[in-house]
Amino acid sequence: MIDPKLFRTDPDKVKWAVQAKGVEVDVDAIVALEEARRDCLYQVEQRRARKKEISKQIGAAIGQARKEGRDLTPEQAQAGFQHEQDALDTEIADLEAQLAEAEAAFEQRLLYVPNLPADDTPPGLTEAENVEMLAWREPGRFLFEPKPHWELGVDLGIIDFEAAVRMSGSQFVLTKGLGALMERALIAFMLDLHTRHHGYLEINPPFMTLDKCLIGSGQLPKFEEDLYRLREGPYLIPTAEVPLTSLHLGEIIDADRLPLCYTAYTPCFRSEAGSAGKETRGMIRVHQFHKVELMKFCKPEDERAELMKLVDDAEAVLKALNLPFRRMRLCAGEMSFSAAEAYDLEVWMPGMGKYVEISSCSRFTDYQARRLNTRYREGQGDKPRFVSTMNGSGLACGRTFAAILENYQQEDGSVIIPEALRPHMGGASHILPG
Repeated sequence: MIDPKLFRTDPDKVKWAVQAKGVEVDVDAIVALEEARRDCLYQVEQRRARKKEISKQIGAAIGQARKEGRDLTPEQAQAGFQHEQDALDTEIADLEAQLAEAEAAFEQRLLYVPNLPADDTPPGLTEAENVEMLAWREPGRFLFEPKPHWELGVDLGIIDFEAAVRMSGSQFVLTKGLGALMERALIAFMLDLHTRHHGYLEINPPFMTLDKCLIGSGQLPKFEEDLYRLREGPYLIPTAEVPLTSLHLGEIIDADRLPLCYTAYTPCFRSEAGSAGKETRGMIRVHQFHKVELMKFCKPEDERAELMKLVDDAEAVLKALNLPFRRMRLCAGEMSFSAAEAYDLEVWMPGMGKYVEISSCSRFTDYQARRLNTRYREGQGDKPRFVSTMNGSGLACGRTFAAILENYQQEDGSVIIPEALRPHMGGASHILPG
């Protein structure tokens, strides 16, 4: 969540952020809740202060009596203040109940407030207003009409959409043979690259998570309709971002350990409740997919530099596979709810005739850390500060699989396997039809 003080010190900035991201939030109502909360807290503190003052007066009265040689018990000294003390106790109890209610209402409203975009974020609400930062490799030219991956995969006998539908319903994918092997190879290749060459620590997290972790990463309560919940209570993870972000929930990290860099492979589960009208064919938008995630915790002053390193690490996968892509700086309205700055990597899909997002890399300032109470301390005795967090796909495996099929397809219907993947595929160089 954003710093609650902003509702007191700079509510206009919060209004700007809400408008920039195209989110509907009644900032004035939250400001009013904050004022009511602070007023209630002030009233409680005033009455507590009066109780302390009475205690001092009672002590002073007993001390004065002793000086004068009089016998004055604490009960006798307190008797003159008993009525006021009883009234104060009643008022404090009532005000504390009101304070708890006001704080709960305020904190609940805060969960619906998006993070503030960085000051240099491109304005805009739609994909058309994203800004291209670079393009790597010209898309290849074909002497034949390239097919989309959903046709190629079926023709090669490595994807079976019909079987997936029979098993699980629409928007599921089944790969087999060299297709299943390529998916497994992609996971191993990406993890090896990030752990051996980019310095990330591999994590194998649970695939189910609790409400507090989804709240901490910004998935709840805003995006509950996109999540799958089990009858026992936990949710299936929509992305490895959720467990990785929660690795240090409630912890204070020593500053000399930062940055902490993690990577994880997980399946991801999403209902895609908001996918109406979007591309739902093939492997682009499905309910279950595989992804390798990159996650960092760092000091606030290092977060932008660390984000760009993370983007480079994600791009390194595409470069190693020799897939044409472009880097897009997202406008405010296209960024995720929790992001302050974001870049999408879009891979060229010749069979679809367009670029498709394959990774989104974002920094969140202390937005997630505040929700999860993850802090760091510079030195012994120093006051803890919130860390900054960031993450990105490194990469989405299904979309990478699809991009390889489309970019490496041959006129005879075969697909060349990228050289970087061959060691993970038993040396296989081609996927042949038939």
